[in-house]
Amino acid sequence: MLIELAFRGRVALEAGGMRRKSLLSRKVICKSDAPTGDVMLDEALKHIKETPTPETVQSWIELLSGETWNPLKLHFQLRNVRERLAKNLVEKGVLTTEKQNFLLFDMTTHPLTNNNIKQRLIKKVQEAVLDKWVKDPHRMDKRLLALIYLAHSSDVIENAFAPLLDDQYELAMKRVRQLLDLDPEVEAAKPNANEILWAVVATFTK
Repeated sequence: MLIELAFRGRVALEAGGMRRKSLLSRKVICKSDAPTGDVMLDEALKHIKETPTPETVQSWIELLSGETWNPLKLHFQLRNVRERLAKNLVEKGVLTTEKQNFLLFDMTTHPLTNNNIKQRLIKKVQEAVLDKWVKDPHRMDKRLLALIYLAHSSDVIENAFAPLLDDQYELAMKRVRQLLDLDPEVEAAKPNANEILWAVVATFTK
C-alpha cells in the first residue's frame, strides 16, 4: 500500500537534509490527500495524514499490515488487512469463499477461482528477468520491479520460476540476486527514483 501510494503521488519521504539521512531514518509525509478510489489505500492515506508524529517507512509497513502490537499506535493500524484484501479479490472474481472443516472448527478459506490472472502475473515476472531483462532497474516497469522485491521478501518468487527449465531458472534467480545486491541508498539517489520504493526495499533487505 505504501509503495502504491507513492506511485500515485500521495506520499513521499521527507528531505534527506544536508547530512543525507538514510532512507530508513527519514519520515513519510503526505503530499496529497486526494482520494485514490481504493477504500484501503484511502484509509491508509488518512492515517498517514492524521498521525501527529510522522513515522518511518518501517513503522508504516507494520501499521498498515496490521502486524504491530504497540498500544500507543493502534489508532493508526489498519484492521483485518488480510481478510479485506481477500474480500476485495473475491469481489473482483479472482478468489472465491469456502468453508473448510479442520477437525474441531470451520475456517473460511479463499481458493483461487481465476487461474488465468495468476498465470498472466507469473508470466510477467518471468519475462521481466528473462526475455525482457533490461539490467537497469530504473528502466523496468516500477510496479513489476516492486512485485519482484515483495515476492522475494514473501518467499514466493521461486514458485513463479518453478515451471521454468533448469537453465532459465538459474538465470532468473541470478538476475533476482542482482536486484537484491543493489544498494537502495544509491538507487534512491538516482534521477527520478521513487524513494519510498527503495526505502521499502531497504526495510526488507537490510
